[in-house]
Amino acid sequence: MAKNQPLRDSLSRVPAYIQVASAIRRRIEAGYWKALDRIPTIEEFEMEFDVSRVTVIKAIELLEEEKLLKRQQGRGTFLLQTPQDKRWLILESSLEGMARSIEQNVPQFVPTSSPPAFPLIDDEGTLADEYTFLKSVQKKDGIPYALVSVHLDRSIYEKHKSLFMKEAALSVLTKIRGIDIQKAHQTYSVQTAEKDIANVLRVSLSAPTVQSRCVLRNSRDIAIYVADIVYRGDCLKLSVDLL
Repeated sequence: MAKNQPLRDSLSRVPAYIQVASAIRRRIEAGYWKALDRIPTIEEFEMEFDVSRVTVIKAIELLEEEKLLKRQQGRGTFLLQTPQDKRWLILESSLEGMARSIEQNVPQFVPTSSPPAFPLIDDEGTLADEYTFLKSVQKKDGIPYALVSVHLDRSIYEKHKSLFMKEAALSVLTKIRGIDIQKAHQTYSVQTAEKDIANVLRVSLSAPTVQSRCVLRNSRDIAIYVADIVYRGDCLKLSVDLL
């Protein structure tokens, strides 16, 4: 098989077999093969990725656990199914659109012994007097798709506590009359899932994730809402209207 994708990163701390599995998974998702097609041999993957036979076998075993591949002795390795498009969550480019996309979500709160420190980054405003920390898992059809960590201005939280316990905090903030929101900024970065994140989101170790940092500020430039969100990479898509 031609080397259509970059070889694994030999300098990465991610195990080689996970890098190989990720490369094969991307090809499956891109439609390189159809359901029941035989994929390249272990020997061909050895040569392409410049790894050992054991590494390729471990990568194949990982994809077997995900029900994507099946090895048949003497015949080869076959694609079990063509993955359905699971990218139902659109990354919104406006505050209203983002709030609307999650307004039906019921957060499943995660107990925390103590809130983590969260120093504001450059140009994120100034700190409120006190914050309430909320950590939750967002799910669709019982499947987790995001881990949300929110620091919310405590004075706002205490006034509307019952609402924040029922809906996503961002959705609540955009619905409450009189909430002073003058600036809203969000950044995205693509990373790989570490062990804790992989366990919560039920994805493979080093599976792609999209991390979002969202900050809302009031007219006094106080950060009233600071959220760090980790999304499963396989549920997201970005759609941008260029005209």
